[in-house]
Amino acid sequence: MLPAEYAIDPTGIGRVLQLTEMGEIKQQLAREAEEDRRLDSMTPSPRSDAGSPVSILFARLLIAPAHAAGPARLAQVPERTDETVITLAPAEGREYKMRLPRGAQVRFSWTVEGGVVNYDLHGTPAPGGRESSYKSNRGVRSDEGVLTAGFDGTHGWFFRNRGSAPVTVRLRTTGPYEEIRRVM
Repeated sequence: MLPAEYAIDPTGIGRVLQLTEMGEIKQQLAREAEEDRRLDSMTPSPRSDAGSPVSILFARLLIAPAHAAGPARLAQVPERTDETVITLAPAEGREYKMRLPRGAQVRFSWTVEGGVVNYDLHGTPAPGGRESSYKSNRGVRSDEGVLTAGFDGTHGWFFRNRGSAPVTVRLRTTGPYEEIRRVM
């Protein structure tokens, strides 16, 4: 990795190669994620069966009937299509995820009405594990593509409105998942 990819650009060549902007985006998304983690840590965490603390996100996403059934059951989930409408006030962020088995593919598209959003397309391995970002950007009006699950777990989007007016995100998904739901 080049220093410009981390928003460090003493020579200025990173800006010319457009790597500094990528670094600035990564730094902003990291700050937003850390702020979200800080806010989440202010809420008492549930405990696992063994008595050790688990994150609220883990408890919401992974302690569910589909998880208990294991990856074989997830592989048998029929394809479905959903349109999820997400309204975000200024400075508000929300996350929507689907539980997917490794290799599952979900076609998606989303558009923003009334402005732009920052977003992060990511996944969290089951059970537990470190979140992995597939794609992120800021100031975006739309995106589309195919999300391919790199592992069994939950996968989805975090959207944040950094504008001064409310926006509406219309997220369309098609693939083998049981449901798409708000987790934050």
